[in-house]
Amino acid sequence: MAQPPPVPLLDLKPQYRALKAEIDAAIARVVESGHFILGPEVEGFEQEAAAYCRAAHAVGCSSGTDALLLALMALGVGPGDEVICPAYSFFATAGSIARLGAKPVFADIDAAAFNLDPASARAAAKRCTRLKALLPVHLYGQCAPMAELEALAAELGVPIVEDAAQAIGSDDAQGRRAGTVGRIGCLSFFPTKNLGAFGDAGMVVTNDAALAARMKMLRVHGMEPKYYHELVGLNARLDALQAAVLRVKLKHLDAWTAARQANAARYDRAFAEAGARDGAHALNAGGLPLRYPTAPGAPARHIYNQYVIRVPAERREALMAHLKAQGIGTEIYYPVPLHLQECFASIATVKGSMPRSEAAARETLALPVYPELTPEQVDRVAAEIVAFLRAE
Repeated sequence: MAQPPPVPLLDLKPQYRALKAEIDAAIARVVESGHFILGPEVEGFEQEAAAYCRAAHAVGCSSGTDALLLALMALGVGPGDEVICPAYSFFATAGSIARLGAKPVFADIDAAAFNLDPASARAAAKRCTRLKALLPVHLYGQCAPMAELEALAAELGVPIVEDAAQAIGSDDAQGRRAGTVGRIGCLSFFPTKNLGAFGDAGMVVTNDAALAARMKMLRVHGMEPKYYHELVGLNARLDALQAAVLRVKLKHLDAWTAARQANAARYDRAFAEAGARDGAHALNAGGLPLRYPTAPGAPARHIYNQYVIRVPAERREALMAHLKAQGIGTEIYYPVPLHLQECFASIATVKGSMPRSEAAARETLALPVYPELTPEQVDRVAAEIVAFLRAE
């Protein structure tokens, strides 16, 4: 019997085919205008994205990494300062802190949601002498526990910068949109994100007009007006072609999110029926040795930028190999936690100091969840995983 067609981790081609006429027209509009950097197209996208994010201001920039840099620079983070962030995230979270000469102070994550644990952040704060900010991450599309982190930030007298690179459209447990709870929220439009550009692109959102103005200045070398530099900034401008593409896609984002949520729910049901439990239960708590994402209750909103399961570390590589042989794509986000990265060896804590982050790095696996997956594809992926884990 012939093997079924492959199921990639992500396939962007169906999305483009569905929007080809709109996207091609938007690109042609920019080309005809001859205005390629910032300008009306970027301003239009900023207004539309700010409304979607429920923020007063949005500032487009060149990447999610530059969004983090702009936010930290706008808040005055610099050499010798300290910023608390989770030990389990994409590198840019901590890398942006370090690039400014500041020190990333790592805290552990919550085992169920993979987000910054407030108790661990509180303990990390006790190690700080020049704490400047908290930088939680809304990992995989689910908001960090912002109410608890807000209380901690108020107690410590520091602002919150939200790394919402994977979380545009997510809502926290109080129904507040990701990126608008702290002083500044940072978004990424890398092509693999739920709202993806045709290259690198990013954005900062804020309800503070003065901070928005400062970040607009910082993204153009600290220049205002032209050739007059009040600050030393970055070349972090968003180009008009990316803004035009993103304006087309933004109109479809909620529909894509609903499709991701439906795919995630279908996985959840398949795994639960096979005896698995959600992430609130430890791997050794019985049942099928698989833990699927814990779905947050309303009004929280999980947008499933990734659908990440947890399996025993000693079986993960073999499971990946089995799925690859079946034409099913997977990915490990992230195999090395930040505090164990070689570049942070001189400042970070030792192995074993962040046990939940280290366990996540050993045990997690991302599955296909993109909107265009068919129910049959989701069922096939789930069935292959269940059959593998049941086999001795």
